Amino acid sequence: MILPERRWREARHQWVRAEEFGFDHAWTYDQLMWRWLRNDPWFGAVPTLAAAAAVTSRITLGTMVATPTYRHPVTLAKELMTLEDVAEGRFVCGLGAGAGGLDDRVVDPTERTPRQRAERFGEFVDLLDSLLRERVTTYTGTHYTVEDVPMNPGCLTAPRVPFAVAATGPRGMRLAARHAATWITAGPPGRFDALPYEETLATVKEQLSRLDEACERTGRDPATLDRLLLTGAMVGGTLDSVEAYRDAAGRFGDLGITDFVVHWPRESFPYQGSLKVLEQVAAEVLTAGGGSR
Repeated sequence: MILPERRWREARHQWVRAEEFGFDHAWTYDQLMWRWLRNDPWFGAVPTLAAAAAVTSRITLGTMVATPTYRHPVTLAKELMTLEDVAEGRFVCGLGAGAGGLDDRVVDPTERTPRQRAERFGEFVDLLDSLLRERVTTYTGTHYTVEDVPMNPGCLTAPRVPFAVAATGPRGMRLAARHAATWITAGPPGRFDALPYEETLATVKEQLSRLDEACERTGRDPATLDRLLLTGAMVGGTLDSVEAYRDAAGRFGDLGITDFVVHWPRESFPYQGSLKVLEQVAAEVLTAGGGSR
């Protein structure tokens, strides 16, 4: 996870190095502003990923996560189709319902309950799915209505850009089971102080169990859905040392996590850490073939 906070002349080196380090995928946040960095530099996700695609050749790139907060499915679909083309298929669209944070208050101050956000998110994903699959889409819903929207030439990846859906509730998990290639969790929901990763294992295990149930209820084989853990915000300590990374990746992998994401270390809060540790992880774990994706 690389925060979109540096001018491109500096940021490009992070994306290139992420590929050189041996990571399978690299992500950035798709938000207008960040909870703790509201007054600091913050660039747009899609242009950043397009630039990253131009300077890399192997690594998969992704949004973490696009939401209905300030995205409309039609304009987002056009951007995603274009971004995937620039990346020559190396793209995953991370999606989430939104948490009612700063972006909501800036763009649309309407107060929404978790249920209302979940209902809007369901339509958001359904419509985005249709837009990226079909050449022409008409859709009528409570939150979105569109007519004869053309999407040409369409996605390189069949049947469309893969989705990664962030969800911890039953409705969101069922949505992930229906539409996603990957399910995303950041660990214990509603926290903004990282717990030691050892203390979050039980929570993630319970979430994985409920995800399996959601898959079974929607008629999907749970083994066909990848499971991504984003560490750093709620799950802490995973990049304190090479040993911590190896232990955390292994223990969450044993639970069923297929994809293990850490933040590019920053010099200050949040996600403060040592770049040297990341370099050691790359040299001693990733290139040696001993780490989770």
